[in-house]
Amino acid sequence: MITSSPDGRTVRERMLAGEPYIADDPELADMSRRAMRLQHEYAQLHPSDPVAAREILAQLVGELGERVEVRPPLYVDYGSHLSIGEGTFVNYNLTALDVTWIRIGRNCQIGPNVQLLTPTHPLDPEPRRAMWEAAEPITIEDNVWLGGGAIVLAGVTIGENSVIGAGAVVTKDIPANVVAVGNPARVIRDL
Repeated sequence: MITSSPDGRTVRERMLAGEPYIADDPELADMSRRAMRLQHEYAQLHPSDPVAAREILAQLVGELGERVEVRPPLYVDYGSHLSIGEGTFVNYNLTALDVTWIRIGRNCQIGPNVQLLTPTHPLDPEPRRAMWEAAEPITIEDNVWLGGGAIVLAGVTIGENSVIGAGAVVTKDIPANVVAVGNPARVIRDL
């Protein structure tokens, strides 16, 4: 069952547009179950059968570049809104909540236990209780290194060649060619 709005758009279309939507939707539940099944299959096949594992990963994510290594487990909401560029390495336990697009560029290094979090929720308790949410995209440009345990919040772009220190919480855009650390992450030097 696909739920649409009076203008004919589906919940997924509204979600990708960053508009509020009800998270408890049959279309989204089906997409989530598919993602969970593929995540499990991927973890079971990697590294014993890398060819089959890559085929599963290509089914799971929206865009997958050549020479990408993703060490399981990988956790996504849907997978279909995740893009991973050529030559990127993702260490264990990436959580990429891809309610809208998460774009990871080419030749990036993603440390273990990194979280990329696109969902946003209302501050008012009533709409939260009613399961309203929205999302903002995340962009990680080419040759970025995210240290272990870094958290990147909704709406953030990290510029090319930048380094985000381990455990940093990135709450706003980071320019290209810098090192940023801390909570909230702040630029401490140019590269």
